[in-house]
Amino acid sequence: MIKLRSGRTLYYGKGDVLTYRTYANPLSVSAVPESAYTGDSNVIFAHNVTFAVSGEQLLTSFTEGDNSLVVATDSMKNFILRNTAAYEGSTTEGLLAFISRKFMDRYPHIDAVELSADRIPFQTLEVTSQAGSGLEPSSLVYRRSHNDHASASMKLVRKDGAPRIDSHECAITDLQLIKVCGSSFYGFVRDEYTTLPESYDRPLFIFLDIFWKYDQADDAVDAGLGRYVPAEQIRDITHNVFHEMKSPSIQFLIYHVGRRILTRFPQLAEVRFESNNRTWETIVDNTENDPAGVYTEPRPPFGFQGFTMTQEDLTTDGE
Repeated sequence: MIKLRSGRTLYYGKGDVLTYRTYANPLSVSAVPESAYTGDSNVIFAHNVTFAVSGEQLLTSFTEGDNSLVVATDSMKNFILRNTAAYEGSTTEGLLAFISRKFMDRYPHIDAVELSADRIPFQTLEVTSQAGSGLEPSSLVYRRSHNDHASASMKLVRKDGAPRIDSHECAITDLQLIKVCGSSFYGFVRDEYTTLPESYDRPLFIFLDIFWKYDQADDAVDAGLGRYVPAEQIRDITHNVFHEMKSPSIQFLIYHVGRRILTRFPQLAEVRFESNNRTWETIVDNTENDPAGVYTEPRPPFGFQGFTMTQEDLTTDGE
């Protein structure tokens, strides 16, 4: 939310600005043990952008109908699209900072810009190799993915006449993970309101969004500094910890995912989780002699969890 110096909320902008950039600069990152991801060719560098601006001089557009300093939201859309072509970097965060700074340079009466972007993922697919020696990734044809995706948000404000990053957050959202056994939930408060049975080995289905902030925002914007953290590695770390752990609760699981992320990436200041319990309802339970079970979708309402961690959590006992 963008506020004026007076504390008044004032902003306007454009949403659902879809940008399909081709052949952006490739991204290269260092490997981590939990992930095979080392970068992206960025042949398709696509985003859904939301863009909002604020400024003291825009107040009269609200109070007096004075549009003399109003940049039309259609112009904002065109500015985003055209400057996406001019971006020479390789990350979503870098694109947001680039567009914001260019916009604030072009329109000096704008005091702040707040924007976000969802990366629209396209996956490579395999085709017959030209040499006839099997299958290889196509360099021309990609498949639109509707699974988890990366995103970022950022706010820039004018300080001493120049746009500066005031806040930022990166994310991977819409992770949907099922672990068919190796999770439990027991030992919780039991009283006259309790109907949930204790479970010592259950399929655990979670919806999960993970957010993170850097200690230095420049590490998010400029992958050339060598400290950029890709969402794909955050995702793969989560997969590994979920696989490895016999977790007694979702809370305990996300805590250890957070510890692993902060250990791998000391350049991150904070990691935040929003999780949702979608564990299936048991219809036919499995047994020691027969692992087969039958389940169905759980009935609402759904439980959820939220948790934030910082590097200080690594000084406590744990992994």
